[in-house]
Amino acid sequence: MKTPDHNGPLSEDDDGISRRGFLECMTWAGTGVLWMLNDGLPRSMGLSSAQAATALETGPLTFLQISDSHIGFDKPANPDALATLREAVAKIKALPGKPSFMIHTGDISHLSREKEFDDADQLIKEVGLPVFYVPGEHDVLDEESGKLYRERYGKGSKGAGWYSFDQAGVHFIGLVNVVDLKAGGLGNLGEDQLKWLESDVRGLSASTPVVVFAHIPLWSVYPQWGWGTDDGARALSLLKRFGSVTVLNGHIHQIMQKIEGNIAFHTALSTAFPQPAPGTAPGPGPMQVPAGELRKLLGVATVNFVPGTKRLAIIDTPLVG
Repeated sequence: MKTPDHNGPLSEDDDGISRRGFLECMTWAGTGVLWMLNDGLPRSMGLSSAQAATALETGPLTFLQISDSHIGFDKPANPDALATLREAVAKIKALPGKPSFMIHTGDISHLSREKEFDDADQLIKEVGLPVFYVPGEHDVLDEESGKLYRERYGKGSKGAGWYSFDQAGVHFIGLVNVVDLKAGGLGNLGEDQLKWLESDVRGLSASTPVVVFAHIPLWSVYPQWGWGTDDGARALSLLKRFGSVTVLNGHIHQIMQKIEGNIAFHTALSTAFPQPAPGTAPGPGPMQVPAGELRKLLGVATVNFVPGTKRLAIIDTPLVG
């Protein structure tokens, strides 16, 4: 992988990973992501910044992304994941405007326990927004591969919890790629879900903006660590005819972004603990950092959509810094 160029334009290295996005994942992170559709590449800014305030006031559709809360995790990388989720919620509540809704891209819990879901729900409901969920692999550890998750968050969904909905002219698709993981931990969508996806988008105009969200990245971030989806390319092939497609993921606990044709990919920070950059450690997993650095590496994202423009603008904000 080439050395990241902090000051240069957003570009891809030999592994297809945004070089600037790769640098950002190591140097700062946020309590959420603010997304806004514009002509440029997805960009990052503080949730409390003037740009964020403007986006919230002027965008016809603004929504939040939160990911990888891992409630129940209590190891040295973060002895109190509930406390950092509480800080993220406080940051969201302090936004200068109110987004339309929030999505959670999985790993709400750490061990799929009912109390972990209860504790997460109690905090997240304080945001006061509708919340749309997809599961992470840590949410489907029970004997029935996610029964607790589906009973709580999957009402009205298909299969293991996939579904779609429309907001302000944008078509949102929540996919599940954490059931029946493939060798090395690669995500998997499966035939039933792929057939449903094909049917779901068949009647849409090619000019319809599409936002897809799932836990594990649909693109191959680092397959050696299971950071990709085995049949993700098949799903993406069904979206090539659309003029604007944004894919939002979690799982890797850091910001990476990539543009491939009409599709913009963006991964989110965790609210619990960071993970190492691809290939910089023996493997993935909770990364312990000095106590004063942890909250610089946790975050949330806000997204804003403006009709007539091509890409969602993404705003990432650290818990501190």
